[in-house]
Amino acid sequence: MNKEFDVIVVGGGHAGCEASLACAKRGDKTLLITLNLKMAANMPCNPSIGGSAKGIVVREIDALGGSMGKVCDKEYLQMKMLNTKKGPGVQCLRAQADKLGYPKRMQDTLINQENLTILEGEVKSILHDENKVIGVVTENNEKIFTKAIVLATGTYMNSEILRGHTKYSGGPDGEKPSVGLSDCLKEMGIKIQRLKTGTPQRIAKESIDYSKAIIQYGNVEDQAFSYETHSFIKIEDQIPCYLIYTTPETHKIINEHLLDSAMYGGMVHGVGPRYCPSIEDKIVRFSDKPRHQLFLEPESYSTNSIYLQGFSTSMPENVQDLMVHSLPGLENAKILKYAYAIEYDALESDEFNEYLMVKKWPGLFISGQICGTSGYEEAAGLGLMAGINASLYARNEKPFILKRDEAYIGVMIDDLITKGTKEPYRLLSSRAEYRLLLRSDNADLRLTEYGHQLGLIDDSRYNEFIHKKETIEKIIKKLDKIYFGETSKINEYLTQIGYEPLSSGVSAKDLLKRNGVSYSKMKEYLSFDEDLTLDNLGDFELEVMVKYEGYIESERKEAIKFNKLESVKLDTDVDYMKIDGLRIEARQKLNAVKPSTLGQASRISGVNPSDISVLILNLKKEKRL
Repeated sequence: MNKEFDVIVVGGGHAGCEASLACAKRGDKTLLITLNLKMAANMPCNPSIGGSAKGIVVREIDALGGSMGKVCDKEYLQMKMLNTKKGPGVQCLRAQADKLGYPKRMQDTLINQENLTILEGEVKSILHDENKVIGVVTENNEKIFTKAIVLATGTYMNSEILRGHTKYSGGPDGEKPSVGLSDCLKEMGIKIQRLKTGTPQRIAKESIDYSKAIIQYGNVEDQAFSYETHSFIKIEDQIPCYLIYTTPETHKIINEHLLDSAMYGGMVHGVGPRYCPSIEDKIVRFSDKPRHQLFLEPESYSTNSIYLQGFSTSMPENVQDLMVHSLPGLENAKILKYAYAIEYDALESDEFNEYLMVKKWPGLFISGQICGTSGYEEAAGLGLMAGINASLYARNEKPFILKRDEAYIGVMIDDLITKGTKEPYRLLSSRAEYRLLLRSDNADLRLTEYGHQLGLIDDSRYNEFIHKKETIEKIIKKLDKIYFGETSKINEYLTQIGYEPLSSGVSAKDLLKRNGVSYSKMKEYLSFDEDLTLDNLGDFELEVMVKYEGYIESERKEAIKFNKLESVKLDTDVDYMKIDGLRIEARQKLNAVKPSTLGQASRISGVNPSDISVLILNLKKEKRL
């Protein structure tokens, strides 16, 4: 094998897949080193893609030229649009993915990607000189040289499995851990933190009494994550999930055995995810709640394994038996795989910058769960960005950074580097201040231009995108000029949805702004040329742009106003301890983060408006503002 590459990606999880594919698509000679290719893109926890905010990230990955959305669109069991009763700013897709089909299709994508070499093995250490990283050393003491490295080790670094009072070295899904790399990073002066996550039991489908559960169907058959997907699974052909609840007996068992769990028995040292806690943690933290909802989710077309969503635990196996059998419909359940907690090493969030490069070591990029995040979608988004920036670095080109008003991916990275995290970070729609700008429907309008500039979106797809964008603009202009009156046929539609017939002329655009009026219905009364047609998602995109025009424009103005602070650059080698007027806490926080812009400085926890005023005053004294 060639011993020199443009980029080396370490780890074949969701982050590593996107990072290596991005570099290879851009034409870089790329090496992906993974412990086991058959476990690449594995789903060791919930076999789902998308969800609140996360579904928008998958669309963003696709709009930038990533692969997660395309692969999932070919390998899902059920598709749902969440938050349909709420506004478009929080609506997003969630797919129940095929645990076997999804990884296999992603592995095929990796194998068939030009410029990508795959090596099964383990990286033990990083090669570097005094200034930058230059390569890796494998378990066989093989040295491989490169211009840039992307670490995407997931939950494998020094990982340990915990169940009851038992702890042993091991990776997720029975895989071996990565041992040695974490110690190398510490020797390089990189700060490491210990985090925890977990997974629930898997139940044999035939041992469940579904008559005691509430069926949960998919609700969409005409949408997908990728803008290039045009074939869908009919709702009646999708596999349902089921809803059940914990019982008083469940709570009693858990409370009686609380100290038997690894978490409450003192075995756990890592910090777990706040928004995906274990069932014992839920019962302790929310002791006033009489029950907690759980979902029975199929894992694959090819297996009988059912994922018990919401029942993650670190209890010993004998207690898990009691807990599972206390649930409605699971009295005689056969447990195929017991739940466990897993601890692993991750980097402290002040160790890397806004383009995911480790500050102390140029050329070393990180992505996925070692950034301090949780979730497949967050990992894939970070992997794509790390891959892009590693490729740009290898070519001595400027880094690619997404702002908070451009993408949820930008929100996530900014949160990590600015606010930091001491627990696995999870994206939520509430973290974004510009939700109407960062909608699920318009990810292509926001990011496809970038994807094309970066070489990840080919000309054919880009031309289709431009045609769609121009078509939306032409239709909106026409809607502003078309008027309906008291004799218009559209009055039939208006009366059907509860409106009085029109008594005077109203523009089609103003009519579309009314509650309940949809463009898909309105266009039946419009005589547009054949070239002014859109698919269902395009229709919805156009409708949202018209209905929320005022609110969208208001958010855009706020973003422009805020971005003025982002344009004010700060030196990243400033010693803030020497700046008079700053409070001690602000000095410490600014020195830890080393913000690159005044906007980033303003978002650091512990930095107040008065501290920003001091920084502005100093910039003016230096005649830089």
